[in-house]
Amino acid sequence: ARRHTQRERPSHPSPAAVPSVRSVRVSSAMAILGELGTEILIPVCGVVGIVFAIAQWFIVSKVKVTPGAAAAGGSKNGYGDYLIEEEEGLNDHNVVVKCAEIQTAISEGATSFLFTMYQYVGMFMVVFAAVIFVFLGSIEGFSTKGQPCTYSTGTCKPALYTALFSTASFLLGAITSLVSGFLGMKIATYANARTTLEARKGVGKAFITAFRSGAVMGFLLSSSGLVVLYITINVFKMYYGDDWEGLFESITGYGLGGSSMALFGRVGGGIYTKAADVGADLVGKVERNIPEDDPRNPAVIADNVGDNVGDIAGMGSDLFGSYAESSCAALVVASISSFGINHDFTAMCYPLLVSSVGIIVCLLTTLFATDFFEIKAASEIEPALKKQLIISTALMTIGVAVISWLALPAKFTIFNFGAQKDVSNW
Repeated sequence: ARRHTQRERPSHPSPAAVPSVRSVRVSSAMAILGELGTEILIPVCGVVGIVFAIAQWFIVSKVKVTPGAAAAGGSKNGYGDYLIEEEEGLNDHNVVVKCAEIQTAISEGATSFLFTMYQYVGMFMVVFAAVIFVFLGSIEGFSTKGQPCTYSTGTCKPALYTALFSTASFLLGAITSLVSGFLGMKIATYANARTTLEARKGVGKAFITAFRSGAVMGFLLSSSGLVVLYITINVFKMYYGDDWEGLFESITGYGLGGSSMALFGRVGGGIYTKAADVGADLVGKVERNIPEDDPRNPAVIADNVGDNVGDIAGMGSDLFGSYAESSCAALVVASISSFGINHDFTAMCYPLLVSSVGIIVCLLTTLFATDFFEIKAASEIEPALKKQLIISTALMTIGVAVISWLALPAKFTIFNFGAQKDVSNW
């Protein structure tokens, strides 16, 4: 729904603003979707996304990286199809064995790299968490006394406890980011060899395997981030009670933790893979006359390790950081609006509801690529991906419109740098 805003007289964050806040409390409407519906919809969508990711991983795992005779069949997923080499009488199971060996080497190297990096990242997490606690706690001189709320009536929780909860949410976001990157790296190294072997049956089989593997990381990342953030909000709310300003201020550490961890994966993995790539070219091609990307060159394995760490694990943490930051920022803005003042939980969770709808839309869109459409040639891959974009855009537009109508009240108030704005439908 299209919304318009109307600027009123400035309302600075001071006790003088209390009368206007009370008037908002009286005149503001509530959302159509009830609090119970919100409490059911968000976790259910998150769990559905996680279950769908596990199902996609299970389908990918059916592609075996051990040599064995393929049975005849026309399965769309390609599990029973003949290999191209078998049709031409050129099948060599040594190819499968060698592919499995290369995958194992890359997976072990990437896992070792990440665990080594996480040791140093862990030290950074502890130091930076201490810095956050000291800076936020010192705002009121580490006071344990409540302070008057800025945008609502009543007393807000002490700054010391807000610093403590912000530090906890930072650590939680950092850990979730690291787990997201690690799971992404594991599924990537798990699916690399399987995609290669499926490519021997045709480009369509390889595309489906690669697409399903990417869906595992995407759904795990978005769904786990949504569920963890929702649980964190409800756990923190047990302490904060009616102090929603302090509640969602402390939640912002969750996004900061996610984005901080992404830095190490992206930069560390990127530098490592470039160094290994140069080493592979200098030693292998120049000194030893080994062809480029030959697995006999250890630097080639190291190059692929860096690719998985930087482009997969780092990208997974980066995507999680972007998702967490945008969600937390929207929650902070909503907490100082009439949503937070009136304790309208459904309207407050509007960013999480949009993410929940997005998970369902992406699930349906994924089925178009893996089940409804079949790729038979390389030239069909780009049009198929464009169809994905068009379908997801159309479905998400409808989904956002519906959830906006259900979750947002017909009239509400937001505060823009002390200026009060009334927002209404149409």
